[in-house]
Order: sequence, then structure tokens, then C-alpha cells
Amino acid sequence: MKAYLVYDHAARVKVRRVKEAIGRLRAFGLGPVGEVALRRIRDEDWLEAWKAQFGPIRIGPFFIRPSWSDAAAAETTIVLDPGMAFGTGLHPTTRQCLEALGERTLKGRSVLDVGTGSGILAIAAAKRGARPVVGVDTDPLAVRAATENAARNDVRVDVRAGSAADVEGRYELVVANLVAEVLVPVAPELRARLASGGTVIVAGIVAEKEQGVIDAFAAAGLAVAGRDQQDDWVRLDLR
Repeated sequence: MKAYLVYDHAARVKVRRVKEAIGRLRAFGLGPVGEVALRRIRDEDWLEAWKAQFGPIRIGPFFIRPSWSDAAAAETTIVLDPGMAFGTGLHPTTRQCLEALGERTLKGRSVLDVGTGSGILAIAAAKRGARPVVGVDTDPLAVRAATENAARNDVRVDVRAGSAADVEGRYELVVANLVAEVLVPVAPELRARLASGGTVIVAGIVAEKEQGVIDAFAAAGLAVAGRDQQDDWVRLDLR
């Protein structure tokens, strides 16, 4: 197990408590229990890690390239610098959502992206002509990354801190690339943001937890209208 913490006084306290807790496990005869190893990571290392892993990629009608690449293509280009936010197109769940956006006519349609991360899905929708496009995330690092990426792509995306419950109005398309444990409790909130006749696209669902997500949205009044599975990951289209 690995955990990443901001190196400050609070982190040092947490590490000390973890060590104490592991000591108590040993007192009960549980083991073998490994030692807690600590390593400091400089901020620059994150960028270098992204550069090593994230290269240009084609997904449906989109060509996604990192900001440090000058590759060009005929497809709709999305330029990203994800920073420490989720969403590069490399993960199956992001690909599933991008493919769903690429299959739809979005021109003039309103889109809400919940858990926007790097902003990749909101930007993709805006590039396809969606208006207005709103992206929300509870992580301030994601809000900053999505705001910067929207500007980098010269598209209008209203990026805000928060979740679906913090947004007013209704949208013709609501996208939420999260995980089952988050989707289940927020299902009523996503439904509340959906315009009549609209669609909710949810992804980040491990196959074994699919039914729980379906049940949660069924309780909110939405039924499965489409499904996609890549490896162990499932995307659901709900209406």
C-alpha cells in the first residue's frame, strides 16, 4: 500500500500514528507486518512521470496530446497538462466516456461533467459544440488543472469547486467518471441535474459492482439504455 501526503506537520503526525497502529497489530500476534518506509518526492518528479507515461493518443474523433508535445492530427485535438488531476485518456474509463461523447451530437446541448479532473471530458464536449459546459470537482488541484486546460484549448468551460449538489439547473447530458462507491450515493443528485429526455453517462465501475450502481440509479428513476465494457470496467448510459 502506498499513500501520498503533503509533507507538513500533519503528515508527520499521521505517519507516527500509522507506526503506532502497526505496533499494536504485532502485539496481537498478527504478522508478518512490514515496516513503514518513507520517501520524499519533489514536485518536479510528478511532471517527469507524466512525460514518461503520457503521449499522444487517438480516441474516437479525438486526438489527445500532452502540452509538451507538438504532434498534430486531423481529428479534434485536445491539449492537456493533467498535473496531479485524473484524466489523460490512458485509463479505460476515460476512453469509454470519450467514445460516448464522440458518438453523440452535442452541438448546442448542455453538458455537466461531475468529477471533471483534468477537464478532458468537459473540454471534449465543448470541442464538439456543447453549450453551456460546466465541470465540477471537489479537489482544488483538479479545479485549477481543468481551468488551465480549458484555456489552453480555447474553449468555454465553467469550472467550479464542488459536486452535482452544488450546481443549479438541468443539463441534457450529465457525465460522471467516478467509482461505484461514489456513484451510488450521488445517484439522486445526478438525476436531479438531468433535463427531461436527457442522458446520464457513468463510468469508473468495476464489473462486479455494476448491479449496485444500476440499482441506485433505478431507485432515482433512471434505467440503463446502453452499456460498454472494456477489461473489467463498465460504462452505463442511463435515461
